[in-house]
Amino acid sequence: MAANAHTASAATVMSPVQRLAVAFWHNFLGEAPGWYKATIVAFFVVNFAALPLIGPKLTAWLILAQFLFTLAFALKCYPLQPGGLIALQAIVLGLIGPEMVYEEVQKGLPVLLLMIFMVAAVYFLKDFLFFSVSYILLRVRNRVLLSFSLYSSMAFLSAFLDALTILAVLVTVFTGFYEVYYRTLASLGGQGEINLKDESRIPADRAAEMEAFRAFMRSMLMHSAVGAICGGVTTLVGQPENVIVGVAVGWDFATFFDRVAVLSLPAVAAGAVTCLFVERFRLFGYGAPMLPGIYAALEEHAGQLRKEMTVRHEATLIAQAAVCVCLILALAFHVAEVGLIGLAVIVFASAASGVTEEHRIGKAFEAGLPFTALLVVFFVIAGMIHNQHLFEPIIAWVLGLDGLTQLLWLYFTNGALSAISDNVFVATVYIDQIMNAFEQGLITRAELDDLAATVVIGTGIPAMATPNGQAAFLFLLTSSVAALVRLSYVRMMYMTLPYVVVCSVIVIFFLSYLIG
Repeated sequence: MAANAHTASAATVMSPVQRLAVAFWHNFLGEAPGWYKATIVAFFVVNFAALPLIGPKLTAWLILAQFLFTLAFALKCYPLQPGGLIALQAIVLGLIGPEMVYEEVQKGLPVLLLMIFMVAAVYFLKDFLFFSVSYILLRVRNRVLLSFSLYSSMAFLSAFLDALTILAVLVTVFTGFYEVYYRTLASLGGQGEINLKDESRIPADRAAEMEAFRAFMRSMLMHSAVGAICGGVTTLVGQPENVIVGVAVGWDFATFFDRVAVLSLPAVAAGAVTCLFVERFRLFGYGAPMLPGIYAALEEHAGQLRKEMTVRHEATLIAQAAVCVCLILALAFHVAEVGLIGLAVIVFASAASGVTEEHRIGKAFEAGLPFTALLVVFFVIAGMIHNQHLFEPIIAWVLGLDGLTQLLWLYFTNGALSAISDNVFVATVYIDQIMNAFEQGLITRAELDDLAATVVIGTGIPAMATPNGQAAFLFLLTSSVAALVRLSYVRMMYMTLPYVVVCSVIVIFFLSYLIG
């Protein structure tokens, strides 16, 4: 009370200009902490001073580090605004031109269409998806077996869908689980809009239950997400960069699977073993149990849904299941661009479910559009990296090697560069250089296939080391469910570390079989 009075009295002695300046500062980046706002402003000052002092290339590295800072603190402030301001400064400083930004957006159009339409499509399938995952959660009571089931099922699905689509499904489903338990703890009914971030509704004596639930959700969510990434490296449609590499070297769906299998399948198996190990021994933030009260809440919710289910609801579930089957087949055979398939799903699923009102359709796009805008900002940074040739010396050195040594360093550098930038961008740059070497007759067709397979696995597995290394992980980090379960940038890195290390060791071992 006294503090408020002091603030009020201080405000009265400020001049109109001072009050306006304070208001601008409070508005800048909204509710972000003061130290965070000051850091972003300091970045702007440093960058303008850095360009004439250290030159464009080092300034570009500085801006890249600053952009990664905004991703690391995504829970403090959504990265679109601070990251966007930093990207705009890169344009102002001449590190990349607007025309090149447009070219990067054009190259990234398939990913943007995927985010716009496929993420929205999941919204119209959420009843069936929630029902399916709920069945697994409520039937598999053993914590270790449940983790393995989620890892395996997500790995299988992402091989025929894609990791980003699977993460969109997971975000929708796990947000639904969180809402069910939140309503239970807060003694709220099952109807009406609520603010899931409002901690004041949780009774103080049940706060520990909510923290335990968050820990359990984080474990299951990360096992599922890693499974989606590992499964995604196995097929042509599993990851966006897979399509880029596969098309460049002329692989169809079956050929891609065959060429990459010697590396991808052992990596998936290694991930499964890692899942069992970290969950069994409760390592790296995993192993949180699902409290009996959580099961009770979910079972009660499922029972209530069964009681309230009408023939129309059953018809909706059947229709959504049919659309899901068609979706898997369409993606497996790549009948069209992934995003356009998502648009078709929206049309069929919404029509079959009776969702025709504009405001209800619009709600489906709320989850994906902020991240779509963030991806465009990401393309600015990727374009700056390309324009300033930041990675080219590393790539040229790797391609100058040969044999197993070349494949090993190709894997390491792919992973490292993907982790600090973006795996789609890194895969594009590498495969362009490799194709140039092949067209000039510097490498054979067999060497081309080996190098391409290594690029696929290198931009897939080690890119999990950071959330920005994988577009799917970045989507998860910036999604609503990440904030709800306290899944931060650093925590994601910590929880993926055992997967990255174990899977990488296995991949390195099998690289010798690739050229053998």
